[in-house]
Amino acid sequence: MIDWLTGTAFTVAGTGTTWAELLGFATGVVNVWLVARQRIANWPVGIANVLLLMLLFWTAGLYADAGLQIVYVGLGLYGWWHWLVGGEHRTRLTVGRTGRREWVGLAVAGVLLTGGLWALLDRATDSTVPLPDALTTALSLLATYGQTRKRVESWWLWITADVVYIPLYAYKGLYLTAALYVVFLALCVVGLRAWRADLRRRGLPVAVPPGPAPVRA
Repeated sequence: MIDWLTGTAFTVAGTGTTWAELLGFATGVVNVWLVARQRIANWPVGIANVLLLMLLFWTAGLYADAGLQIVYVGLGLYGWWHWLVGGEHRTRLTVGRTGRREWVGLAVAGVLLTGGLWALLDRATDSTVPLPDALTTALSLLATYGQTRKRVESWWLWITADVVYIPLYAYKGLYLTAALYVVFLALCVVGLRAWRADLRRRGLPVAVPPGPAPVRA
């Protein structure tokens, strides 16, 4: 199975595209489309997507991204459960905003993750792109955390990561994956607008029944 997935599906301009990359493209588009519409089916589709991408990234020498996919499987299972039963509080999960304290925690975690992964990749692997690989890994983890909790700002983190991912994958010769992330970028904008619209709908003031007419003097 792995040999088939790493085999060439087709060739464009002398560059081969593997079945893993092709299937990763398809499942990735479906996954983000489902997330934008708050469909719980995004989680199993997303788990299939990250397993395909893990194989793809490892063969391309993007080791942090490959390892990230293992974490994504765990986060995917957690997000699936959280969306299904409402997480720890067993209440229906709705779109919300990231609080100030949560932002501070995310910022600290992002800096530590980026710095730690950068050092690890630079010293322990033959990665030719240790900093962008580490940065996109950290951003993706933070965005996935926000997605599991339906934080609307998670889309901004995905958008930032995608802006870096597109030239990174093109540089590594993963042109179909780079094109996929262009599609992801567009879908993230759609998802952001959809989740913000959901916030606005739930944030409208509740109509108050009219009371007795005021008595005029």
